[in-house]
Amino acid sequence: MPRPISVVISSQALRHNIDAVLQHLESTSQEAGVPRPKAWAVIKANAYGHGVEIAVSAFEHADGLAMLDFDEAVKCRDAGWTKPILLLEGFFEPADLELVQALSLTVAIHSPHQLDMLERARITRPIDVFLKMNSGMNRLGFAPADYASAWARAEALRAEKKIATIGKMSHFARADDDVLVSLEQKKVFEQASQGLGEGPFSLCNSAGIYRPELWTSTAVAGEQWVRPGLCLYGCSPLPDRSAVSIDLQPVQTLQAELLSVRDIAPGEAIGYGHLFVASEPMRMGVVACGYGDGYPRLIGANTPITVDDVATRIVGRVSMDMLTVDLTDIPQAQPGSRVVMWGEGGPSVDVIAACANTIGYDLMCTVAPRVPRIIT
Repeated sequence: MPRPISVVISSQALRHNIDAVLQHLESTSQEAGVPRPKAWAVIKANAYGHGVEIAVSAFEHADGLAMLDFDEAVKCRDAGWTKPILLLEGFFEPADLELVQALSLTVAIHSPHQLDMLERARITRPIDVFLKMNSGMNRLGFAPADYASAWARAEALRAEKKIATIGKMSHFARADDDVLVSLEQKKVFEQASQGLGEGPFSLCNSAGIYRPELWTSTAVAGEQWVRPGLCLYGCSPLPDRSAVSIDLQPVQTLQAELLSVRDIAPGEAIGYGHLFVASEPMRMGVVACGYGDGYPRLIGANTPITVDDVATRIVGRVSMDMLTVDLTDIPQAQPGSRVVMWGEGGPSVDVIAACANTIGYDLMCTVAPRVPRIIT
């Protein structure tokens, strides 16, 4: 029989979360008296580890999909997605432009190199682009001082019928924890965009969506798009608000079973390095899950976990294939008892990520291929 561990992906929760985000945008827009932004559902990294094909079906109410890889764009079109698809890093070499045209993809343009390729390319079907500005993230994008000249080159390409529409975009660096920094980035974006047409524009990621001051009032003319990602998979994009508090449901549940149960006497140690030493008699269980399955090895002490729907804690060091839990207050637990590392019926992935000094993105994307996927 297979090893007793699996990751359960809830299609219903994915559908709920995109609808919850759209409802938040709608109600906030109505209160502010502005049009609701359109939403690209971000499905990069295999839909954050959940599966592109599942996401295509679940996010049918989104206005578009956004990703990085051409292979994922092909999967979306093959799965029947006919709405816009945005490639967040654009194209990488001239040959990519053939697929951009064939699949009707929208591409980000963030460097002069991409404009060079487009100027030299043979284009038979004008493509839609978003010209990306570096408003303070300092990753991809044209500097604000160079943005107008990049825009002029894009306009020339539109006159040559190589480009169809030109949008504007940027990315917030600290929408999750410092809205003032984000407001400054927004100001930079608005100032550098002045006089550059009324095409579509996009600024907000998941965190920005839940900071209305970042999108309900803007000096940029045109149709606004937002880019929800993390929140669609049941994680909160804000450190001071839980996913439940903003009506998001857990999508991914990492679950396993107890392999064994034993009694531990005071003074006995558990696991590699003997990091945990019992101070009193206790009952301990071994779970069929370890860092080889994607559970973080450097997890913090006393990290929460549930066994038979009862909350308890991890004790000792996580090893490649196993971890150990405190069963002292769960007398009914036996080999075969269900254990939830994160997700439905257990701690949230946000809580576990905080214990591991990382983020929910990391945990969801790195569940190992050896863990069977169950789609519900």
